[in-house]
Amino acid sequence: MFFFRLQVTPGSGRIDPGMTPPPQVTGLYTVDALLSGRWDVFSSAVGHLAAPALVLALYTIGLLTRFTRSAVLEVLGQDYVRAARAKGLPGRVVLFRYVLRPALVPVITVAGLAFGSLLSGTVLVEAVFAWPGVGQYAYKSATTLDLPAVMGVGLVVGVVYLVINLVVDVLYGVIDPRVRVS
Repeated sequence: MFFFRLQVTPGSGRIDPGMTPPPQVTGLYTVDALLSGRWDVFSSAVGHLAAPALVLALYTIGLLTRFTRSAVLEVLGQDYVRAARAKGLPGRVVLFRYVLRPALVPVITVAGLAFGSLLSGTVLVEAVFAWPGVGQYAYKSATTLDLPAVMGVGLVVGVVYLVINLVVDVLYGVIDPRVRVS
């Protein structure tokens, strides 16, 4: 709809059809175009990134927004927030100093878990927008019964999950000092 009817976003692919890809250094058209100084290819590649990124991000943004709202509303009802307001502190100070830090702990947990839905959604998005990626590689490997490739994708996804969970656990200690290991 955004491509054909409204003509807001470019079509499928990584760059416009008439352009030649930049010399391959990293395999990422945006980075390779910057390295080779081809600004027209860079702008085309960024334009082609917008729609797939938006499709992947919209669900997660909605989920995190609703969860953040409920977490903030829960913290707003706490006694220490009412005490901070009773002391006459400005609303901005109460929000940033007393409300957001405690509300961020469950939001970070959900954000870490939502990353999994982004990984699982890439297969469909890569197919619709004609992007080569890990999702398409995993799908083709599974349909052709290429077991080493399937195991490799599983290993990469597992390592990504472990790293995301490690980052979430470290952020717990940064945000809430009560969870730090002494």
